[in-house]
Amino acid sequence: MSDSIIYGSQEIKLVDRSTISLSGINKIVSFDDEEFLMESTMGNIRLLGENLELLKLDTNDGNVKIKGKINSLTYLDGKLKNKEDSMLTKLFK
Repeated sequence: MSDSIIYGSQEIKLVDRSTISLSGINKIVSFDDEEFLMESTMGNIRLLGENLELLKLDTNDGNVKIKGKINSLTYLDGKLKNKEDSMLTKLFK
């Protein structure tokens, strides 16, 4: 049995691989023009692409809209760490 509890629903709409709209987003952990890390009601999400840009963020409803070339969207198991944390961890191993 998983130790994480999932609440709510989620909808993902991808249009022409250039615009993606997501609902059920609780938090954007980190982002840049190649990667978005997000916490959602259905699990942690990693979105990869090129020239990614945040178009809309509605924190009340949990809606996010991103444009750019979308290469992949993956649900991740475990906790999300932003890039700075990851780099520091690698340096001190």
